[in-house]
Amino acid sequence: MSLTTAFIAELIRAANEADKLTPFEVKRLLSRSVATIRDMREQTGIPGSNRARDVVIDLQVAAARADTLSAAETRDVLLDAADIIRTLKILLDGKE
Repeated sequence: MSLTTAFIAELIRAANEADKLTPFEVKRLLSRSVATIRDMREQTGIPGSNRARDVVIDLQVAAARADTLSAAETRDVLLDAADIIRTLKILLDGKE
């Protein structure tokens, strides 16, 4: 299992246990997601966006307010991060 696949699984597991996560754990997972997405975008040649609708910005905002997110919001944002990373992984695997 690749590190990316393992991280996707970690995000999904965390989303399924969102009510048990501390704000610190949520921030850590979201920060890792942002770094992973940026790195994978660079590898695929997909540019990021400075617009308000960029998923990376949404994840950064969620990380900043992790202590106020409900369990449902936490679950949703972690699943969004996993979905984006999975999509980028498929694109990268297709380039090889």
